[in-house]
Amino acid sequence: MNFQKVEFLISAASPAGFPKNRLPEIAFAGKSNVGKSSVINRILNRKNFARVGDKPGKTIHVNYFTIDQKCYFVDLPGYGFAKVSQAEKDRWGKLMEDYFAAGRIDLGVLIVDYRHPPTQNDVTMARWFLDSGCPFVVVANKMDKLKKSELAPNLKTIREDLELPEQCPVIPFSAEKGNGRDELIRLILDAVEQ
Repeated sequence: MNFQKVEFLISAASPAGFPKNRLPEIAFAGKSNVGKSSVINRILNRKNFARVGDKPGKTIHVNYFTIDQKCYFVDLPGYGFAKVSQAEKDRWGKLMEDYFAAGRIDLGVLIVDYRHPPTQNDVTMARWFLDSGCPFVVVANKMDKLKKSELAPNLKTIREDLELPEQCPVIPFSAEKGNGRDELIRLILDAVEQ
């Protein structure tokens, strides 16, 4: 699959906007300041394909990107940190519930901050992936900001706090340096070929 052959498809504000053409969907979720766009850009080897903002909370709809006409990358709205009204947060929550209920996810990618224990919102998102029954992977981003001595204990905390089953991979990742990219791409390709 050619990850260079990527185009923005649609920004869906409701389930009516989800694409009718069914392709495997790789759904990316994470809190607003976790580097979700940077992770997507690293996978695609692009600088600014998914918009990276100085202010968290730029993604406000379910954004679909077509990858080589073989799958969709789905960028879900960030949660937790964005300075928006409660009504807007409620709208995001409903949109996410609708998306998960639609049963479209072939692989979920939950991005967490490797430096800190998962937030309550991260735990909720992991629960949504688990409850939906879709396979998912946790990407522990920002590993380049940690000391070597912090890597193993932080990974253990992430796995325990998110209550992950044994078979759920947790990938140490650096959007900055590219660590973890190959492993994540392998999982994406496996999901697309299922």
